[in-house]
Amino acid sequence: MLFGKKNHLIGLDIGSRSIKAGEVVDGKKGLVLKKFGMIDIPAGAIEDGAINDPEAVADAIQQLFKTYNIKESNVAVSIGGYSVIVKKINVQTMPEEQLQETIQFEAEQYIPFDIADVNLDFQILGESEHNPNQMSVFLVAAKKEMVNDYINIVNMAGLNPCIIDVEAFALQNIFEMNYDAQEENIALIDIGASKTSLNILKGMASVFMRDVALGCGQINQKIVSLTGCSVEEAEQLKHGEQQDKISSEDLKNIVSTVVADWCTEIRRALDFFYSTYPEDQITRIVLSGGGANIAEFRQLLGAETSAHVEMINPFQNLHIEDDAFDSAYIQQIAPQAAICMGLAIRRVDDK
Repeated sequence: MLFGKKNHLIGLDIGSRSIKAGEVVDGKKGLVLKKFGMIDIPAGAIEDGAINDPEAVADAIQQLFKTYNIKESNVAVSIGGYSVIVKKINVQTMPEEQLQETIQFEAEQYIPFDIADVNLDFQILGESEHNPNQMSVFLVAAKKEMVNDYINIVNMAGLNPCIIDVEAFALQNIFEMNYDAQEENIALIDIGASKTSLNILKGMASVFMRDVALGCGQINQKIVSLTGCSVEEAEQLKHGEQQDKISSEDLKNIVSTVVADWCTEIRRALDFFYSTYPEDQITRIVLSGGGANIAEFRQLLGAETSAHVEMINPFQNLHIEDDAFDSAYIQQIAPQAAICMGLAIRRVDDK
């Protein structure tokens, strides 16, 4: 599919610990990675998806664009966390126009918020597996307040938000572009700073999603509790810097405790999936986010789920000029860049 030059967007992944921006353009060899960069934001500026310090976040976005010389101002951003509900529901088979009129009534049964406070969207998946007279629909509800907050900070940074996507969909988007897994059941698991999201695909179609309030920030919190350092210092200690402040054994114990928690919660979510699809087996788990880099987590998760565990590489099918990026850096940040890249391959006129 060929896109015009002005049709592309900057993928802008605004996380609770860092912001990533990426630009993917069309070249003679297909899609080309033109720009990618990330910047940390102050601790507490964003918590559970809620923006506590809009000025600090907008400043960081501006700094990010300036540092990496990103000129394009049309952006695609994503939202996630507890202000976003994604649910697969079954409704009577009807044309899309008719569903557009009745979706609010359908949604009221499933959404734990006041329906007046949310933006609703849906995607028809096809005939229901359980009832030929019904169709399966993905229902997406996002709190208007949260959507508006994200639009506002993007505007404050002098940018134009063209697309607001859901994090799990952006991740699925980049997975589908880079991998072929038609016959498999796959769990896409993103471990961010403050939350972990799980999206299970059957034959490349999403059938189950869940968010849990666990993430790499737990490691930082335990380091802070043990050493009395700041959250910023804890981030450095976690990566093996300033080794005089925490012993390698203490750090190893903290990481082991936290990743065991993650595995327990992920197993719970998978058990819930198996209770709905008892005949199915998840054969492959693809990890993204900062937590994917922890080798002990990957090993433990593989042992506990009997699945093949790997890290996502969102750059796999992108052309990267030899001198444009340091290949070791690209490899290192690949799991953290996944959502950003899923947004960067969207286009202005996407539905």
